[in-house]
Amino acid sequence: MADPRGFLTTPRETPPRRPVDVRIMDWREVYEDFAHERLQKQAGRCMDCGIPFCHQGCPLGNLIPEWNDLVWRDDWREAMERLHATNNFPEFTGRLCPAPCESACVLGINQDPVTIKQVEVEIVDRAWDEGWITPQVPERLSGKTIAVVGSGPAGLAAAQQLTRVGHTVVVFERADRVGGLLRYGIPEFKMEKRHLDLRIQQMREEGTKFRPGCDVGTDITADQLRKRYDAIVLAGGSTASRDLPVPGREFNGVHFAMDYLPWANRLQEGDPVAGEDGQPPITAAGKDVVIIGGGDTGADCLGTAHRQGARSVTQLEILARPPEQRNDAMPWPTYPMTFRVTSAHEEGGDRVYAVGTQKFLGDDDGNVRALVLTEVDEKFQPIEGTEREVPAQLVLLAMGFTGPEKGPLLDGLGVDLDQRGNVARDGEWATSVPGVFVCGDMGRGQSLIVWAIAEGRACAAAVDRHLMGDTQLPMPVQPTDRPIA
Repeated sequence: MADPRGFLTTPRETPPRRPVDVRIMDWREVYEDFAHERLQKQAGRCMDCGIPFCHQGCPLGNLIPEWNDLVWRDDWREAMERLHATNNFPEFTGRLCPAPCESACVLGINQDPVTIKQVEVEIVDRAWDEGWITPQVPERLSGKTIAVVGSGPAGLAAAQQLTRVGHTVVVFERADRVGGLLRYGIPEFKMEKRHLDLRIQQMREEGTKFRPGCDVGTDITADQLRKRYDAIVLAGGSTASRDLPVPGREFNGVHFAMDYLPWANRLQEGDPVAGEDGQPPITAAGKDVVIIGGGDTGADCLGTAHRQGARSVTQLEILARPPEQRNDAMPWPTYPMTFRVTSAHEEGGDRVYAVGTQKFLGDDDGNVRALVLTEVDEKFQPIEGTEREVPAQLVLLAMGFTGPEKGPLLDGLGVDLDQRGNVARDGEWATSVPGVFVCGDMGRGQSLIVWAIAEGRACAAAVDRHLMGDTQLPMPVQPTDRPIA
């Protein structure tokens, strides 16, 4: 156990965020530094429970009490080893995961839970700073070749695990840079891309090969892929955005969130994407912006619009405003759907709940100028007499995703789909096509980064066993696993 009285004497503390008026002037991460000594006290709040429910909340099975204890004892290097035993990329999850482990923390029953996520990210950041993280090059090669399609967290996790046991792994990415949504979907203020670049470089040095700018199914056909590789892992994500087919959808200025967010990240990469006015093709600068969707992607659009200089930002959500605290419908240790204020919400804008968009209005040039919304009842039906206009010269659709994109890749492979439109898989992560496996959102549907990494690791074990007859790789989750919610 860490500090036997830590949970009694030390209140929960997290790093302060930089002042709003300062941070919206740049794209750096929003949190200030947190002293190691203060973090050790936070790790000391861990109770070393007889049954650590934080394990149940974490799909990766992170050894949370162990590395909390090691941090409290100032053994940071061993804490890093325990952290990496279950998680390939803790610098990603420590910044982007909503921390279901904290929702399941036993201390959280009647107190503020342990700051698990912050301890995690501080361990790995210090490990990078100290030079403790080095390539893990396999001692021998198996002679087997594997193609991983998609370089998001699931694909990267599968690729790294398979490379480390000696397989020759090639990761295909249709974008011009590796990283999937980590690269072009997550704004810089949530995770600076230097963290991604460090991990990609480690993987290159371990032997993983990357082929960015290659659209599998078009630039290389499915048949060519099957002939060249002993196994294929599909990890292309759930990238088909949910549309809003209401009158006026065709007006200029109504965009999917994932058509909008990448431009800001490309500017941070130094790409010459700006026009003559110095702005990217889709920008919020000087506009009234309406974001339809109240989830994480909507919050990413919100923070991006602030930094681009939007005149006003309104975020719409069809669901009712969540409660401030847990209720009987979301008991501990399930992940509670409570009202949350992200860093982007702190920066301004209006949040409007229980409303539905009825139509978009445009000007004579075909540009959107406003949208018409109404309040909705519990069945999401419009309430008569509540109709009103909201000005908008930019509307961003951030209502989630409906599954993997259908096209040459899936059609060429001929894999079966499940009832939800995702790639179907059996208990060994295998699709209906021999030698083709699937992991992450492409098979699971839209989910969390921590599930993507867990599925990538588990799928890697299944592929290794398929090729070699046995495996020593861990399989933290099964394809049928679901969150405790």
